Amino acid sequence: MTTSVLTQTDTGGSVFREIWQYLSNIRSFKPTDWLRYLSWMSTIFGLLIATVSFTVFGYLNGVDWPGYVWWVPIGNFLFAGSLAIDDIGHRTIYKSQLRRGEAYVHQMIVATAVPSIVFLCLCYQHPQVFTMVALGFTILSFFYSALDEAMHWHRYLTQKLDRVEMWAHFVAITGHVIMVAAWWQWFNAGYPGVTETINKIISLATQQA
Repeated sequence: MTTSVLTQTDTGGSVFREIWQYLSNIRSFKPTDWLRYLSWMSTIFGLLIATVSFTVFGYLNGVDWPGYVWWVPIGNFLFAGSLAIDDIGHRTIYKSQLRRGEAYVHQMIVATAVPSIVFLCLCYQHPQVFTMVALGFTILSFFYSALDEAMHWHRYLTQKLDRVEMWAHFVAITGHVIMVAAWWQWFNAGYPGVTETINKIISLATQQA
């Protein structure tokens, strides 16, 4: 299948047709594309499953979560779902352009965003050791995400980047910011509900052992 940039003119203004044609580019994936795509998706959707499972389990077992905690899985869902769409274009329509340098920006986002969440989790038991490290990686992940967004806008303005790619990337960044901001508020509040939920998980595991 030949991939092409989709514009409003190409699709006659039909948003749904444009989305469908954009998503259909996944059929041109090569084995190496599938390997990298699924590896990345397993990472971000693994985090989504973890956050949803943890918060829902706690809620069903009587944990009274502060309202902002629910923005962690909600933001995670927006982030993961949008990147699943965004990454299709990266591996098909814009593959040659990413090789010119943007792919390195994506790698730097991964290299900063993933550790930022890991260190935020480690702050639960060792806040004095990992707080500044988590903050540093969070700031860097936002910086490289903003740089990536600037590259998307440059492509849109100079090369007629399609609307699907633009909106997918925007929603992904929005979800990332919501998730991380809520996570930081959770941490700054002392991770309310976390100890209670962990104890309930341990208690359940002990009963079934």
